[in-house]
Amino acid sequence: MTFEELMDYAISRDCSDVHITQGTNLAIRRFGTLFILDERPTAEEAQDMIYTILTPEEISRVEAGEDVDVGRMIDNGIRIRANVYHQRNNLACSIRLLMAEIPEFEALGLPDVIKSLATANNGIILVTGPTGSGKTTTLSAIVDYINKNVAKHVITIEDPIEYIYPHNRAMIHQRELGRDVKSFAYALHSALREDPDIILVGEMRDFETISAAITAAETGHLVLSTLHTQSAAQTINRIIDGSPMDLQATIRSQFSACIRGVISQQLLQTTDGNGRALATEIMIGTSAIKSLILEDKIQMIPGAIQSAAHQGMHTLNNDLQRLVNLGLITRKTAIDAAYDQSELEKLLGITNYNY
Repeated sequence: MTFEELMDYAISRDCSDVHITQGTNLAIRRFGTLFILDERPTAEEAQDMIYTILTPEEISRVEAGEDVDVGRMIDNGIRIRANVYHQRNNLACSIRLLMAEIPEFEALGLPDVIKSLATANNGIILVTGPTGSGKTTTLSAIVDYINKNVAKHVITIEDPIEYIYPHNRAMIHQRELGRDVKSFAYALHSALREDPDIILVGEMRDFETISAAITAAETGHLVLSTLHTQSAAQTINRIIDGSPMDLQATIRSQFSACIRGVISQQLLQTTDGNGRALATEIMIGTSAIKSLILEDKIQMIPGAIQSAAHQGMHTLNNDLQRLVNLGLITRKTAIDAAYDQSELEKLLGITNYNY
């Protein structure tokens, strides 16, 4: 099997990921489940597959023992994100297949309230969730919506660049870590001198990046970014707790003032096993939410979200209940995904724990 044949096979089956490893079988991930294929390329064939997506400079880095992240458009017309690494003295590659076109909010199952967040003039919007939960796709949908609807200057800082945005109503400049800029924090500081309206930061990885993002939001920019957290409350705690002790009070005050919204999400296997459904928690930075953050009453945020449905908010459990009621996911899938399982059991009327 050639690299092109492997990609055709994965694309035709709606796979999200492909794994190539010297010395073992090929593997794919479909709707969240990993499948080991019968195909077992030789070490030379596996290396040729992996090197197909690398430049000569990147091959040199790999052969020097480095891990390499790349974003590429392949011959199939699909864009991929790949990480090439070594394991047990063999070469391996994990490839994420991106959608051919950036989907709109409705196709992803995102609520309309996100459109109003996307057109805010300043503040911070965070998209959170575990690896593989579609955070990049949601961020891309937000940027695409901005691109089609408002005349703004958008700067993205990505590792690596994934979706490509042609200029539409907006002007979009994309910078890649390691190629165009050396770090998220450096690029954020630099972006403030590049006349942006909106700055997308691929990930809030450290305090320096968090601090720079808050500064950008305070100075009148809209900042979009991601975190690996499961809920709005956990996201806020991660921002505050990830700051030095002597600066936490300051960060809490700054963050409470500039937060626009948190979109926490998971992709869950559908009841029929032939797709995935998006479950979300939406927190809007209302005055009530800002006050809870400022007063360090984070434990009260889920209740505040639940009581503000009229403002477009909902908890993860509310959305899991909706998906179960629609028959899109099973009760067991919902319970496994919930961060407050006992509350969801009550919402679903489960008393005998027989899912």
